[in-house]
Amino acid sequence: MSLKMLLTWLVFPVCLLGISGPALFAQSNELTAGVAAVDITPPVGYRMSGYFNERLSTGVHDPLHAKAVVFQQGNVQAALVFCDITGVPLGVSQRARQLAQEKTGIPAANIIIAGTHSHTGPLYAGALRNYLHDNTVAQEGSDTHESIDYPAFLADKIVQAIAQAKTAAAPVDLAAGIAQQSNLSFNRRFHMKDGSVRFNPGVLNPDIDHAAGPIDPDLAVLLLRDARGNHPQASLVNFALHLDTTGGTLYSADYPYYLEQTLRQSLGENFVSLFAIGACGDINHIDVSTKERRKASEIGEILAQTVRDEIPRLAPIAHPDLAVSHEIVNAPLQKYSPQQIDQARQDMTKLATKKMKFLEIVNAYKILDLQLRPGDTIPLEVQVLRLGDEVVLVGLPGEIFVDLDLAIKKASPFKITMVMELCNDNPGYIPTKKAFAEGSYETVNSRITSGGGEMLVESAVRQLQAIKKMSLPDQEN
Repeated sequence: MSLKMLLTWLVFPVCLLGISGPALFAQSNELTAGVAAVDITPPVGYRMSGYFNERLSTGVHDPLHAKAVVFQQGNVQAALVFCDITGVPLGVSQRARQLAQEKTGIPAANIIIAGTHSHTGPLYAGALRNYLHDNTVAQEGSDTHESIDYPAFLADKIVQAIAQAKTAAAPVDLAAGIAQQSNLSFNRRFHMKDGSVRFNPGVLNPDIDHAAGPIDPDLAVLLLRDARGNHPQASLVNFALHLDTTGGTLYSADYPYYLEQTLRQSLGENFVSLFAIGACGDINHIDVSTKERRKASEIGEILAQTVRDEIPRLAPIAHPDLAVSHEIVNAPLQKYSPQQIDQARQDMTKLATKKMKFLEIVNAYKILDLQLRPGDTIPLEVQVLRLGDEVVLVGLPGEIFVDLDLAIKKASPFKITMVMELCNDNPGYIPTKKAFAEGSYETVNSRITSGGGEMLVESAVRQLQAIKKMSLPDQEN
């Protein structure tokens, strides 16, 4: 065995759900991939997620999907799944990953399940869902709005998507690149003239001084082409912009739906567009300097045009080099006294009365949601998936502040680093230390303490540096 091969098999500690193991690296140059989309739309009448009130669905604008891509190279398999919902709680992702491992042989540690953060999907977990469900059962004897066990339904559909994608796997050529899209996203936190920091302070507000943070204009594109016919099959687009551009009571995937529909006009009706939301915990589509606001359809069409313009410039991944690593970060949780918890329960009863300020309701919801996570810390998984010497994906849980994303990209040794949020868990907002000191909505609605976000950055950078040093072993005849 050559020295290079020997060094390749060195490993570094990682952990998934308390089980330690090595990072996995491929032993063959041929890369295969398969893509699948499975309908995960709930029944009409199910509660909808995204806001702090009861909102019942009245129909379907466009079906919600779980879209999966499975990669295999030698002895390494990995799967990515993107679901048109606000987020995937840990209980659902754990179940789906374990079942997918049993069904497909893909290690659970090599599976990333993410929500796109659509605000027009189902409300099926968390303190608000529990309060509305329990209140309905107490008053009516049952909850007719939950006609199915959606968490179990979703886990099964995710497994189905992964299995179908693996079955569809065939040799592919990959190409990747980053375009700049600076006209769609805006930091939604602002320093006000009175010295405070506010989120969404309103358009044309004369009390705004300046934005409290940046945006990330990177529009990263990964294109999958049939290695034999060389025609595009699918793309993975990564962009940091909150999916709250639709509203209403119709199920919808929000602007990624229009992104896919527009791409299909030129790339074929069977083309699959997977969307990985970037770090946009403090980013949305509202330009406070004007009353005009772009709709979901326009945002999706603009993104699609940028993707199409970038395709000719994408750099081929000539030597795919599949590798996966992961690590658990135990971030400290906020803690509250029994008296504060009791007060939060009382405050939740005022949810529909409009007798409480918005941030007071948010704080009560957050305190009760924390009671669903026992312990002093929360296990937050950081995953890294390498596709080649210059292309890597980073999966983070929660709604990540953009400065954390930019810190990872700045320190990354890879030319193209796609940072994806809301992976495998939905623990609320992950602000920076700076934002915690400033306050406002996102910090009130965070479960972790100040510094937890920086812990995720440290883990991601540590793994990126380690996985960059690994390479495929020499291919011996």
